[in-house]
Amino acid sequence: MTYQRIYDVVRRIPRGHVATYGQVATLAGLAGHARQVGYALHALPDGTGVPWHRVVNASGRISVRAVPGAELVQQQLLEREGVRLDARGRVPLARVRWRAGLRARE
Repeated sequence: MTYQRIYDVVRRIPRGHVATYGQVATLAGLAGHARQVGYALHALPDGTGVPWHRVVNASGRISVRAVPGAELVQQQLLEREGVRLDARGRVPLARVRWRAGLRARE
């Protein structure tokens, strides 16, 4: 199942690091389908063990959620792992981006 492949990749993101939706898609064999990653993460049940909070958009920002305040939850979870957002609301991708399987265009 496609979602399971996505979840397997997200589970590999180490604590204190992040990956982009596009990076996760590529590592799951779904290059060019970053939105599919978003759909899969949205479908996760509450209390899941999949560290969904470690996935950010290509600019290092937390993506807007349908539920008010959900972005703050993700920010707090990242901060607990030592990942701080800058004044522009972005994580420092150069420092905390997971390097597994990266290619030049990701």
